[in-house]
Amino acid sequence: MNKELADKVKTRRTFAIISHPDAGKTTITEQLLLLGGVIRSAGTVKARKTGNYATSDWMEIEKKRGISVTSSVMQFEYEGKRINILDTPGHQDFSEDTYRTLMAVDAAVMVIDSARGIEPQTKKLFKVVRQRGIPVFTFMNKLDRDGREPLDLVAELEDVLGIEGVAMNWPIGMGQTMRGLYDIANQRIELYHPEEGEDKFIPLVDGKVPEDNPMAQDPQYQDTLGEIELLEGAGAEFDKEAVLAGEQTPVFFGSALTNFGVETFLKSFVDLAPAPSDHTVNGDEDLAPDDDEFSGFVFKIQANMNPQHRDRIAFVRVCSGEFSRGLDVTLARTGKPVRLNNAVEFESSSRVQVSEAVAGDIVGLYDTGNFQIGDSIYAGKRKLEFPALPEFTPELFMRVSPKNVMKQKSFHKGMNQLVQEGAVQLYRNYQTDDYILGAVGQLQFEVFQYRMKNEYNSEVEMTSIGHRVARWIKPEDLDPKMSSSRNLLVKDRFGNPLFLFENAFAERWFHDKYPDVTLTEKL
Repeated sequence: MNKELADKVKTRRTFAIISHPDAGKTTITEQLLLLGGVIRSAGTVKARKTGNYATSDWMEIEKKRGISVTSSVMQFEYEGKRINILDTPGHQDFSEDTYRTLMAVDAAVMVIDSARGIEPQTKKLFKVVRQRGIPVFTFMNKLDRDGREPLDLVAELEDVLGIEGVAMNWPIGMGQTMRGLYDIANQRIELYHPEEGEDKFIPLVDGKVPEDNPMAQDPQYQDTLGEIELLEGAGAEFDKEAVLAGEQTPVFFGSALTNFGVETFLKSFVDLAPAPSDHTVNGDEDLAPDDDEFSGFVFKIQANMNPQHRDRIAFVRVCSGEFSRGLDVTLARTGKPVRLNNAVEFESSSRVQVSEAVAGDIVGLYDTGNFQIGDSIYAGKRKLEFPALPEFTPELFMRVSPKNVMKQKSFHKGMNQLVQEGAVQLYRNYQTDDYILGAVGQLQFEVFQYRMKNEYNSEVEMTSIGHRVARWIKPEDLDPKMSSSRNLLVKDRFGNPLFLFENAFAERWFHDKYPDVTLTEKL
């Protein structure tokens, strides 16, 4: 075992932030970057007129709409730890990108709007986190506004998500009457608006504020003491093993917008969250993060992050060993060698050339088309292949053609590059070769159309063929005569045949007619 490498790996903290749209995920990301000294001021997405956009929302359409539709990656150093944050799209139409991103992290931070509680998208994303068994840290956001009772919010974690919530701190008031946080873990009060010259923290003695402190007489504080007693009697006890097993979630309250409670959260998170652990390779082998041989997998591909350069970046999660510039690796899918000359990491909206990276780090490789989502790469002689990433069966479909037939070249280039990012799926009509796009949600089509026009100078015509049930068929079972107006026969970008059924009834009719034919779907 390489001790120097093992020590570096132990300092890594790699996590994704998940939430429902508008719960404040991008804002908390900004504040974490601010605390990491990466940016000088946090741009809130709401401030359209000032031109202050959130650093992690780099794409033009995200700035216009104020939503995240791609997963961004940001890195910074904090208290001797190397933090890799993956900010995921909250919008449900982009959940596929988020699911893949969750395969590349060691922990998740779940941001919940304290006025709304757990919303549908959070439930969906939490399910994936649960399947992977990764630790979850909960941040109850927007305490600067009036919200629901804290006891209800913690109870809802158990009722709706089935995970035990353990409070690390507790609000003293909320919204207009907010006074601060009772910090259970650090035995102190964190004041919301300390007076000039007053310390932000009041140490607790035997769980209480000293009698001579004005806070001792505050009715809100007295109410909080009653709730703390209740928590001590009936609440869950903090259990680090249960947290690391994904069975218990530490709960922190705060306000990302006013940067209150965020630093306390970050300090605890860095302390409690796990360093990178083993990955499964080749079906059933365990690969240790401090294994000497470099390996990793591509979980995301993003074209045109820099509009000036028309580039394409493959994001790789390093799983073992050490990355250095000029490293020669093998691409497991093709068996071909690739030299990793040009790699970057991301500090907010700027890029820095990577000279070295270890397990847990995320590196962006400039890609000329070698990589696909899910690709495994490894440096040694031993072949290492990571499990396949989840793929989703699209539900909405559109016919696509270029508006200007003279611009076929830019149309094809745009189609190929955007499809490789995995947000939309590309199909061709089996008979006519016409392009058909499939997606999980309508917004993906809008983003696709916008980016084709703005990044590839190609305006496209899109005609909806509505909701369809996509089912793959084995090539040896296929007779093209099986297709009809109710089940369109197409092939995916790898040439595999599938039917797009008009509805579930059409699919059942097909089963009845061809009982020996097996149809399959993705996730």
